[in-house]
Amino acid sequence: MTAAYTLYAKPGFAATTIERLCSEARISNRAFYECFGSREELLQALHERCVDESLAAVSKALQEAPNALGERVKAGIRTYIEFTTADRRRARIMHVEVRRSGDVLALSRQRAVASFARLIEEASADFPLAAPLNRRLVSLGAIGALQELLIEWLHAEDQPEIDELAEVAVHIVERILR
Repeated sequence: MTAAYTLYAKPGFAATTIERLCSEARISNRAFYECFGSREELLQALHERCVDESLAAVSKALQEAPNALGERVKAGIRTYIEFTTADRRRARIMHVEVRRSGDVLALSRQRAVASFARLIEEASADFPLAAPLNRRLVSLGAIGALQELLIEWLHAEDQPEIDELAEVAVHIVERILR
């Protein structure tokens, strides 16, 4: 798992063969297949671990945040961004490689997005939306904005600071939810 965490983040899922994974992990191909059926299955396990850890961190931050929409948004977004970017490999797996893998992780990605959407819906449920909009769709829009900001952070030559990224994300998500 550790070798895949590093290799799937860079050089990436598509460029990482089972032979390279096994060489990096110092295990035999047979040992690999005793644990995983394919490199896609391993990527899914890594992605789900990253998502579960992120959900736990954000859930905790939301529970500890004051009962005000702005404070909940700030706590959830800052925690997610700080947790995700604390390890560039995690950010790449969750926001780049999951997309590059195509259909391989489509279901895993959909489950992750649905879980984060539920988290946003629950955290904002006590606060009315400014317009009669579908809260789930509003939550999905917030997730899309956050994902694109993190992809920009990963790919930009002039990488934005984490504080700036969080400030922009909080601004966008607060406006979306209001």
